[in-house]
Amino acid sequence: MSGFELFAEPIAEGLANVALSLAPKLAGKAATEAKKLFSNASRKYVETYKKRHCQFKVLGMREPMTLAQLYTGVKFLDGNELLKFESTEALEKLYRQTRLRGYAGKHSDGKKRSGIDVANEKQYLMLLGGPGAGKSTFLRKVGLEALRTFHYEDAAYCHRQIPVLLELKRFEAVEIDITALITEEFKNCGFPNPLEFVQNALQQGTLLVLLDGLDEVPLTNLDNVIRVIQDFVDRYDQNRFIASCRTAAYRGGFHRFSDVGMSDFDDEQIEQFIANWFSDEQDIERETGKKCWEILQKSKNKAAKELAHTPLLLTFLCLIYDRSQRFPANRSSLYQRALRILLEEWAAEKRINRDVIYEGLSIELEEGLLSEIAYSGFEADQLFFSRRELTKQIKVFLASTLNVPKTLDGEAVLQAIEVQQGVLVERAENTYSFSHLTLQEYLTAQYLVDNNQWHEIIAHLATDNRWREVLLLIPGLLTGRQGSNDFLKALEQRANQCFQSPRLKRLVTWADKSTEGSPSDFKPGVKRISALFLALALACDRDLDLDLFRVLDQALDFACNANEQNRELDRTLVRMRDVVRARVDDLVLDPDINLELDRAKCFSQLNIFVSTNFSRLKEILDLLKSNDSSSSSSKRPYPQEIFTLWLEELKLSEEDVRLSLEEIEALTHYFYICELISQCKDASVRVSPDIWAGIEARILTVSPENTVC
Repeated sequence: MSGFELFAEPIAEGLANVALSLAPKLAGKAATEAKKLFSNASRKYVETYKKRHCQFKVLGMREPMTLAQLYTGVKFLDGNELLKFESTEALEKLYRQTRLRGYAGKHSDGKKRSGIDVANEKQYLMLLGGPGAGKSTFLRKVGLEALRTFHYEDAAYCHRQIPVLLELKRFEAVEIDITALITEEFKNCGFPNPLEFVQNALQQGTLLVLLDGLDEVPLTNLDNVIRVIQDFVDRYDQNRFIASCRTAAYRGGFHRFSDVGMSDFDDEQIEQFIANWFSDEQDIERETGKKCWEILQKSKNKAAKELAHTPLLLTFLCLIYDRSQRFPANRSSLYQRALRILLEEWAAEKRINRDVIYEGLSIELEEGLLSEIAYSGFEADQLFFSRRELTKQIKVFLASTLNVPKTLDGEAVLQAIEVQQGVLVERAENTYSFSHLTLQEYLTAQYLVDNNQWHEIIAHLATDNRWREVLLLIPGLLTGRQGSNDFLKALEQRANQCFQSPRLKRLVTWADKSTEGSPSDFKPGVKRISALFLALALACDRDLDLDLFRVLDQALDFACNANEQNRELDRTLVRMRDVVRARVDDLVLDPDINLELDRAKCFSQLNIFVSTNFSRLKEILDLLKSNDSSSSSSKRPYPQEIFTLWLEELKLSEEDVRLSLEEIEALTHYFYICELISQCKDASVRVSPDIWAGIEARILTVSPENTVC
């Protein structure tokens, strides 16, 4: 129970009773009249808190959402653990195990604590977190729960204190009077004798003072603000205080406060946030939240899900899904928008005064700088950077760029990017990374497109899974007249280089010739893949080769994805694959005649071969089955006999399907690149129909220009 329906008369009356006990006697006012004054003022205070602090409209929302609707319980980490990693190597190891370069991975063993529990426990609390981590939302939630204590017994906050929220970005003057600022909050709501009321409340420890956004204080006044706050806390130490600050901007100075860090959202919190977002009657009926969560869970959206661990970017993802009930196929545009939110829009919405360094460094130039950092690190398989190397790289960029002031300092630029935007984050002392791997991958792709260097990645790293996401993002950035035409053709050329082996060339040529002009309506490429699938299945069935079975799995996936006409083919290939899997897993050497007959009948019905209908093979298998049922087990056919029958029917030799480890690896690479081509086509902004038709027609064919793989 924490909805707006709770801001009713009982809360205001409960607050009025406490307020009345703190107020000096009102000259010339009867008790009844005084109580009415405080009741009206308390009601207005509650309503004002609701209007100012309990609704949100960010990132272009069409309608505001309430705190009660949207709030998802946050989890804290002990501040002592925030930057305690053994080494940069330990950070690298942690990331490669979890893919999450936040703090959630390190603390996935249950050491995270409920934020509201910590707020109940600590009298003085400093809340640290990155941009968009939900610090301000949490402070407002604690204030809401503090108001609820004046009537509701189930309030999550267990201290009956009047919340006062002060935004520290207002602390610009040299002379700061916190008591006066608090007094203004009550005066504006009509509290009689507000100064005396506030002084009494402070002296009796009746206030919960929420200080939001220490990082938003102008740097020139920061030391002064810290001193003023600390003096105020020391003077009125019976009250409770919660302050917030971006982790990168925090330099201590609050000796009474316990420092805690906001953990990244885990899967449970992400799912709950989405359920909260899509919680109106229509969305519940349509199960919109459930569908959004399920789509986000799909492997193709794993990079988008990484963004969802930050509440601000999860809000952005929910807005995107809310508008179209899907996530865009062009993920590059999605990540570019997310990056711009961090670089520009969020700061503007929070009215943060941008540092003077940005007067000479445009967003476009900053993206160029970040893309160079991202690419150089990604190329070196480096996910974490020292302060020294980042500063050096920034200085080199500034020195090589004509349109930036030469007075800009590399250290200051790094500090501003970290504090104000959170794109680069300090993970350990003087050790940084991008806040999300997704952003580093996107910026790397942007660098390759901007500098026309993607050809080199395709030539040398197309089969390196580490570069997969980068390659998938490039087609969404190729927006010119040619679109992704040259990119897809380059991938096709790299795939064809895998057919260097004479045996592979013979096998691929066989798949082409034996299916060309066959009666089925399948696309030629699908026919060739299906024929090759059968040949590989026989070889794998014969030798129980696990490496070859993995290629069989790839061939199956690619065939099913390429086939858009008949699900019967998919079912047939899946059934055949499962038979082979069972034999490989259980090391079953003897063939099952019934299964062999089933395989022959299925491929006969598919009609993918020109002159092979498997009638002779089926007759022999029927005869073997009859003999097998009436003869002793000593006369059962050997696996080699069945294997030979299949090869004769398909016009293949045993040598044709006895692939070496190198040839199996080459086929693995081929199918990997082909599947990549298909996904890149789907992610492209623009592709010529003729170019794609040509690529599809040449699937699993040997081109004359093949070179060494």
